[in-house]
Amino acid sequence: MTDQVVPDTEHRSIIERLPQLPRDLAQLARFDRPIGWWLLFWPCVFGVWLAGAGAQFALLGWLLLGAIAMRGAGCVYNDIVDADLDRKVARTAARPVASGRVSKKLAWGWLVFLCLIGLLVLLQLRLEAQVIALASLALVAAYPFMKRITWWPQAWLGMVFNWGLLVGWAELRFDNWEALAAIYAGCICWVIGYDTIYALQDREDDALVGIKSSALRMGGRVHAGVTAFYGATVALWGLGIWLYRPDVFALLALLPVAIHMAWQVATLDPKDPDNPLARFRSNRWAGALMAAACFVVGNAGA
Repeated sequence: MTDQVVPDTEHRSIIERLPQLPRDLAQLARFDRPIGWWLLFWPCVFGVWLAGAGAQFALLGWLLLGAIAMRGAGCVYNDIVDADLDRKVARTAARPVASGRVSKKLAWGWLVFLCLIGLLVLLQLRLEAQVIALASLALVAAYPFMKRITWWPQAWLGMVFNWGLLVGWAELRFDNWEALAAIYAGCICWVIGYDTIYALQDREDDALVGIKSSALRMGGRVHAGVTAFYGATVALWGLGIWLYRPDVFALLALLPVAIHMAWQVATLDPKDPDNPLARFRSNRWAGALMAAACFVVGNAGA
């Protein structure tokens, strides 16, 4: 039974106790790997807390539910599209659709159910935020094909995974988009950095089956590449904060997340099979630190 649990699950004991079909559906939506929805949720928090309207816990609760459901839906869609490729990669060959344990028909049904949960969340938002949220669907639909046509699918993923920043902001205010654009650009660089670290796990298999990734493109310059993208992340976040609140002390709020990213790069070891995954997962804390910075900057003096 354990050979049907993917290697990087974070909740192996829980997943292994589920009956076969619920276990497969949970894995298909990556419920066993919450890092994905954390990384989708944190940009939502950035937008909400930077807006300066306080904690907004009820709104964040809905956005968290949406992040879990839509990240799950995106993963199901990705696995349907990528089933043939997943069979050729050691880390993904055991996925439910690729292995044949879940049919594509059932996977589509599960996808629709998760999207209905996302629709419920969408209906809680005001019209402007709804329109912006729906505009992301084209990006989401195109993402699985990016690894076939560009060495930088992580850049496309960055546009998708940080869309919640725009949604959270638009729910509370509809101005100062130049500051938000800089922070959004910084978030894209953040995703390129951490997803390059994640892609280090699959470099050999990806090269064999023809999947493109930034980790392959950087080759032996991964440390320099990730450092550059993380540096651009902090610089763009700093620019966005300055455009929002031109105060040197506001920029100091970024210091903890900058230190965390420097730690990631300094301790990254591509030759250690477990190290890249651990560094990638540590970005849930990077997101938390940036969210705290947004709260401080957005609500200072409120």
